Amino acid sequence: MERLRVAINAQLLPEGPYGGIITVLRALAALPELADGSEDYVFIGPYENPEWMRAMLPPGQRIERGPMSFDGWKVDRLELFKRHLGPFRPMAGEVKRLLLRKAQGLASLEHVERPSAAANQREFFESLDCDVIHFPFQTFEPCDVPFVFNPHDVQHLHLPEFFTAAEISRRESLYPAACRAAHTVVVASNFVKRDIVDRYGIDSNKVQVIPWGPPPLPRISEEQEESDDRAIRRKYDFADTPFALYPAMTWEHKNHIRLLEAMASQRDSEALDLRIICSGFKTDFWPSIKRRLHQLGLSESVTFPGLVPAGELNALYRAAQFVFVPSVFEAASAPVYEAWQSGVPVACSSVTSLPEQVGDAALLFDPFSVKEIAAALSRMANDATLREDLRIRGAQRLRDFDLKVTAKAYRAVYRRAAGRTLSEEDRQLLGYAKQEKSAEKFEVQRG
Repeated sequence: MERLRVAINAQLLPEGPYGGIITVLRALAALPELADGSEDYVFIGPYENPEWMRAMLPPGQRIERGPMSFDGWKVDRLELFKRHLGPFRPMAGEVKRLLLRKAQGLASLEHVERPSAAANQREFFESLDCDVIHFPFQTFEPCDVPFVFNPHDVQHLHLPEFFTAAEISRRESLYPAACRAAHTVVVASNFVKRDIVDRYGIDSNKVQVIPWGPPPLPRISEEQEESDDRAIRRKYDFADTPFALYPAMTWEHKNHIRLLEAMASQRDSEALDLRIICSGFKTDFWPSIKRRLHQLGLSESVTFPGLVPAGELNALYRAAQFVFVPSVFEAASAPVYEAWQSGVPVACSSVTSLPEQVGDAALLFDPFSVKEIAAALSRMANDATLREDLRIRGAQRLRDFDLKVTAKAYRAVYRRAAGRTLSEEDRQLLGYAKQEKSAEKFEVQRG
C-alpha cells in the first residue's frame, strides 16, 4: 500500500484552559502505535513548546514546530474578562494590544529559534508534504491539502449567554467555512452530527461519527497506588467522610453554581454525609463560583483545589464514592470515561450528548433543576445498591469505547480523504453501525 503521510495539528499548550481538547490529542497519540498500516504521522506542536507531546508518543515520532503566530481566538478570550471590568474596560484593550506586541516580538529573542520562511500557516501546512491534514480542534487553515476537521460542538448556538459577541462571531465565521471546506467533518456523537447538519446545512454523509475511546490510565504498582491513596487522604482530610468527584474547568456551563445550591438544599433539608471535590482549571468564572460558595457556607464541604497532577486525579477517582457530572452541555465527557475506567459509578445530566454516551450506565437528572440535582446527590450518596449496579453497568458500557478502534476509525477517515483504497475493516469502522444503532435504540427508549 502506498505510504500515507498525515499531519495532525497540535498547536496548543497543555497548561492552558483547553480541557477535553488535550484529552483528544492524547487519544490521537495512539495513531502511531497502529502497526498494521502504512501511515506516517507528523504532530505539529506550538511554536513555544513543540515537544510537549513527546512523552505520550512512541520513540522517533516526528514532531514539527508550528509557525510563530498569535492565534486570534486566544486574544479574543480577553473579552470574557471585560464583562467584569466595568469602567476599566479601556485598560483591557490596552492589555490586548500589549500582548499582541509581545507575541510579535518573540522572534527577536535570541534563545528562541526563528520560524522558517514558510511563516504563515497556509504555506507551513502545505510545506509539510503530507497527503492529509487533521485539525482536531476549533481552528483551521484553508489550503490545497485535503483536511479533516473536528468542530466538537456548537454550544455557542445552544447557550449564547455563555459566550461573548466576539467569540460567537469568530465561531460563526470559522465553523461553517471549515465544515464546508473539509473533506470530512468528524464528531463524537450523533447529537453533534445533527447540530452540524441542521445548523450549517452540511451533507450528513460528510459528517462522520467517531466516539472517543479514552486513553488508558497509567499502570502503577499496588504499593504506589496505596501510597498515592494515603497521600490524597491526608491532603484532602477525608477521614471516613465519603465524597463525590466532579473534575471540570470552572466554565459557566459546567454548572457548579447549581451544584452548590443543591448541596445547600440537602444540608438544610436532611443530614447528607457527603463532600464534593471539584478539581479543574479555574477560569475567569471562578470568582462567581467562589462568591456563591461562601454565600452558601459550603467551604468546608465543597473543595475546589484547581488543576491537580494526573497521578493525584487518578487517586481521587479511585477514592471517590461516585463521580457527578451536572454540566448543561457536553459533546463527550472525559470524566465519565475516567470514572468507568476507575470502577466508579456515575450520575450525570440528561441533556445534549450525555444520554447517548452513557446509555443505561449512569443515573440521569435535569441539570437545570436544583431540586433534581439535590435528589440525585442524595440517591447516589445513600443507595449502595444503586451505586453497585451503576458500577457494573459502567464497566460494561466502557467496552463500547475502545481507543484502538477510535484510532483505526480516524485512520480510515484519513485514507478516504487521501483517496486510498479502503480495507473491509475501514468500511465497517466508517459505518459505525453498532454505535449509531445503540444511540438510536436509546433515543427510542427515552421517547
